[in-house]
Amino acid sequence: MNNYLMRFGFSFLCLTASLGMAHANIQKCTTAPLLVSSKNIGTVTYYADNCHQHWESQNIRLDFSYDQNIPEWAFKKAASYYLKKNVSGFSNESVLNQITDLYKPVKKGDLYSLEYNSINQRLNLSLNQKVLGSITDRQANQYFKIWFGSAPFNAKLKQQLLNQ
Repeated sequence: MNNYLMRFGFSFLCLTASLGMAHANIQKCTTAPLLVSSKNIGTVTYYADNCHQHWESQNIRLDFSYDQNIPEWAFKKAASYYLKKNVSGFSNESVLNQITDLYKPVKKGDLYSLEYNSINQRLNLSLNQKVLGSITDRQANQYFKIWFGSAPFNAKLKQQLLNQ
C-alpha cells in the first residue's frame, strides 16, 4: 500500500509539473487601460508564450484589474454580445457559454484572469487567483475573440494589447 501511494504521489507530482511547464515561459506582453464609454474602469494585461506570435496558436492569458464595482450581468451581457459578433456559428448551446456563466460581480481591486493552455485546449476563468471553472474544447481559445476578434469589445484595446 505504501509503495502504491509513493508511486501515485510521484506520478501526480510529475503530471502537475508537466502541466505547469506549459506556462513556464509565458511572458508579460502589454498592459492597457480598460475603457467603457471613454471611462477607465481598470487595466488589462496580456501574457503569451511569445508576444510576437499570433495569439491563437499559443498559451495566453488576460488579466483584468478593476478600479470599480461591476455587476455580473454586465460581464455576461457583453460576453454574449461579442461572442455572437465574433465566433462563427456561436449559439446559446456553445461550450463557450460555460465560461460566461461563471462570471461574478467584482469590487474595486478585484482581478479576473482568463488563461488558455494550447496543449490541453483548456480555458480557465479565475477571480482573485481562485479558479471559478474551466472548459476543455478545441475551440476554447475562441473566447478571446471578445477582445481580439474582427468586431472586438474595444478596437483600440485590441490594438494596444496586440501591438498592431
